[in-house]
Amino acid sequence: MPDAMPDAMPDATPDTSTVAVLGAGALGAAMATRLGESGHEVRLWNRTRARARTAAEHATGVTAVESAADAVSGASVVLTVLRDGDAVSAVMSDAVTRLDDGAVWVQASTVGPRSATALAELARAHGADYLDAPVSGSTVPARQGRLVWLVAGREDVLTRARPVLDDLGSSVLHVGTEAEGSAVKLAVNAWMAASTVAMSDVLALCDALGIDHATFVRVLQAGPLAMPYELQKIDAMDQGSYAPGFAVQLALKDLDLAATATAPSPLLRAVRDRLDATMAAGHDRDDLAAVDYLRKRPPTGRPGA
Repeated sequence: MPDAMPDAMPDATPDTSTVAVLGAGALGAAMATRLGESGHEVRLWNRTRARARTAAEHATGVTAVESAADAVSGASVVLTVLRDGDAVSAVMSDAVTRLDDGAVWVQASTVGPRSATALAELARAHGADYLDAPVSGSTVPARQGRLVWLVAGREDVLTRARPVLDDLGSSVLHVGTEAEGSAVKLAVNAWMAASTVAMSDVLALCDALGIDHATFVRVLQAGPLAMPYELQKIDAMDQGSYAPGFAVQLALKDLDLAATATAPSPLLRAVRDRLDATMAAGHDRDDLAAVDYLRKRPPTGRPGA
């Protein structure tokens, strides 16, 4: 089959109209909805079946299926959007045997390079084409088709998955051929968590100095220090609105994955402690902006208004 590939390439690019999305959490459901609206036939699976059914019920072109095997059979692109490497491995150990010839497995979960390498080996062992392709961005960018893909894998495989990736993302960055996508994702998420904690602490400094937050934002926007993501977080923090986007518990999981690569710096240890305290305060499923909850808590320890 590999010897015939060059001659067959023009006809070998599979029809990407059928996509399987394994994982109906916030990001997986948003991806499935966006793909359905973009004209793909989407099969959505989740271990908790009710979650997949709820997501599919209000989405065009999305069908909830009972098993991962049903989802991937006949699909030309399979997206795994699950919590961690163990979850992906548990699901795909069987599902990978059901992939059609020419199907592309796009591994979009944040699993870290070690698990990404093991999953690539699982794919190779079954002759499946695999991309290590986590994303930068959460539910709102997914619904808007503005995710940033961090892709490692063969270029010909990426070309075949490209129509699906383009419908979900504004950028597709090819960063390597092995597990570099997962490595870059951990660095990006460490920066995101650290900058969010830093923003909360700087807002506390503004309060101590009597600086109105709107004035602080105006100064940032006038120069090169404005960071759109964190400017959005100021709004969420001031309103005490922590609607799920990127959950605190997932940020903590990613920092722990990063810690397996190197000893955490004093900064990242402090960020981890802040996330841990936010989790302990009951905000584990809330957006990362909830790290600001601790700034607003009165000295008695009782929650603020």
